[in-house]
Amino acid sequence: MNSVLEESSAHRKSAILLGFVIFLSFIYFYEGGGWNQNSRFDLLRAIVERHTLEIDAYHENTGDKAHFDGHYYSDKAPGLVFLAVPFTVAARPVMQAVGVDPGSPRGEVVLSYTASASAVALPTALAGVCLFFLALRFGVGRSGAAFGALVMGLGTPVWAYASLFWAHALVGACLIFAFAAALKLRDAGSTAADFCWALAVGLAAGWATVTEYPAAPASVMLALFALSQTWARGSAARWRTMVGVGAGAGFCVIVLVAYLYAAFGSIRPSYSYYDPNSFAFMQQRGYLGLTYPHPDRLLKLLFGCSRGIFIASPVIIVAPFGLYWLWKERTYRAAALVAAGIASYYFLFNASFYWWKSGRSFGPRYAGASIPLLCLGLSVAWARATPAWRRVLVALAICSVFIALMAVSTTSQLSMQESCPLWQSVLPAFWSGRIALNHDSMLTVAEARSSGEYGAFNLGQLIGLHGLASLIPLLIVWGVAAVLWIRRTAPSESETLSG
Repeated sequence: MNSVLEESSAHRKSAILLGFVIFLSFIYFYEGGGWNQNSRFDLLRAIVERHTLEIDAYHENTGDKAHFDGHYYSDKAPGLVFLAVPFTVAARPVMQAVGVDPGSPRGEVVLSYTASASAVALPTALAGVCLFFLALRFGVGRSGAAFGALVMGLGTPVWAYASLFWAHALVGACLIFAFAAALKLRDAGSTAADFCWALAVGLAAGWATVTEYPAAPASVMLALFALSQTWARGSAARWRTMVGVGAGAGFCVIVLVAYLYAAFGSIRPSYSYYDPNSFAFMQQRGYLGLTYPHPDRLLKLLFGCSRGIFIASPVIIVAPFGLYWLWKERTYRAAALVAAGIASYYFLFNASFYWWKSGRSFGPRYAGASIPLLCLGLSVAWARATPAWRRVLVALAICSVFIALMAVSTTSQLSMQESCPLWQSVLPAFWSGRIALNHDSMLTVAEARSSGEYGAFNLGQLIGLHGLASLIPLLIVWGVAAVLWIRRTAPSESETLSG
């Protein structure tokens, strides 16, 4: 009994260490402005400062905007902004107490950093912790579980997405939270537990859709997965699951419908309201730019030098094998199918979209929400690997972390024009010490002009370090964390998949 308690305590302490390292790595970088994040921050400012959904006062800093009845609105789903509102409201009096005017350009930058850290970086770091515990549940040892969690946070484009006021990382976090809650239904032993975990599935999966409309099919998959976990326990358990999932999802539907009606007077998605001169392909190509999966685009999303996931994160190529090995374990066959199904859906969705490169981004951004679930396969692959293959996995992981570090250090918003921006611009800029290259601001055009540049930065630069030296504090934290991990990890830890 004592040994079980000690092991559980060790796992919690390991998870806290992992979560801290991942979260600090996310918030170490502020990636500046751009159409996507500006559109969301404009809506956040409109709600907090003017108590309206109209972004008329801010809209000139973005082309990602809807136009309806003479007013401008964010074209994005509102989930990320709604999540950021309470953190931003709470931050304003704190800023005033320390002498920073929240309405000044400097104050708005602080608020945008706070919004990104609280509503994107924090949930995504918690998703890494969740992934760690999921891997342990699958019978993977502590080092294998940590491998998957760290690669997800630091060795994939998730690092870039979690450092920006974009929705993809938050959606990925919501999906993995719903996935974990659905698995807990297998063990639920009471009526209350069934309902609570089912409610968690509905809320997490539903909020993913409130945050990004394309998450809806993934949310449905997770709802069905939750039902499958209680199916064998009879009709009463099934009904409790359906009611719980329905209650959580219903709340999210009400939030989304209320927003759409308040802004546009209908339940049509906000992408339907583009100005006719903006993103014409959204009206001319299929449904809002969606047609069918194009094989050539899918190959480029996997292997292409511009947006390919296996170029942005070489270690991810192992993930499908890990999910296959998980599928072979009868107990978790459904879990493996759902994780693989969600990842497949997202890449097929991305390959179906006319604007498949997704603008200035690192990796396949429209498929980015599937990366956390994909990384479950990395933990399983680690457990299955021989010592020689683990060395290969470590090498691929180091390469992936280095690529992600280069991107977030220079710019996470890679050019669309270059055929291989990682090697043509990111690598040369990194080695020459040109850090934080994005000078676009999240401020309005007038604020940016009157106050100078408020673009990207990292925390090392704020304390006076320049170039590559500005990364030293982050590397020190990594080094200290590695020493603590090594001291805490028992050498006798089992690394086999128990099934």
